[in-house]
Amino acid sequence: MKRRLLLVSNSTLHGGGYLGHCEKQIQEFFGENVKRILFVPDKLQSLGYAVDSIHETADPVEAVKKAEGIFIGGGNTFRLLKALYDHNLVPEIKRRVLQDGVPYMGSSAGTNVSTVSINTTNDMPIVYPPTLAAIGLVPFNINPHYLDPDPSSKHMGETREQRIQQYHEEPNTPSVLGLREGSMLLVEGQKATLLGTTKARLFARGKPATEYTPGSDLSFLLAEGV
Repeated sequence: MKRRLLLVSNSTLHGGGYLGHCEKQIQEFFGENVKRILFVPDKLQSLGYAVDSIHETADPVEAVKKAEGIFIGGGNTFRLLKALYDHNLVPEIKRRVLQDGVPYMGSSAGTNVSTVSINTTNDMPIVYPPTLAAIGLVPFNINPHYLDPDPSSKHMGETREQRIQQYHEEPNTPSVLGLREGSMLLVEGQKATLLGTTKARLFARGKPATEYTPGSDLSFLLAEGV
């Protein structure tokens, strides 16, 4: 499989600018062979990449077919997925990434839509996509912006961990990787590596949650459902 993914938890880290915390990883990921990136905010222009915004193209599917690299950023995950389906982009993005090896970077909502489904997003369903099934570039789900419980908080609602456990009460639900602010997952073929500055928390149905430090090999997640 030719897939190359950089799945980032957050676009902005406290104390820094947009994508400032992962500039090095972005440049290493796209490299020098990629000159133009589709679907991206202006930030990447300062890193040496030309920008083609898909909403300004006459034919979005054709734009994906010609893309050298794809970046889907943040926003509301439900609206983003609906837009991808409305413009028939889901199958073409999946084909370009998995078959052609076009590098895909996602951040926040863009990370959510790269997975099995958007069931584990933190966003409100402000619109209805035709399905919660996402692009499926990896066989598991991700929860970006994962938050640990605050022991000093008086909030009595569910924690993020409890919400993910509720998701796993449903049958046949895949693992969920909780990416804290500052963490990201690099996928190259059948290899997955945790990058960044913070740990990630992995939830698997019927098993205790586990913690992984930056540099950990998470390739076993890519074998789910095989």
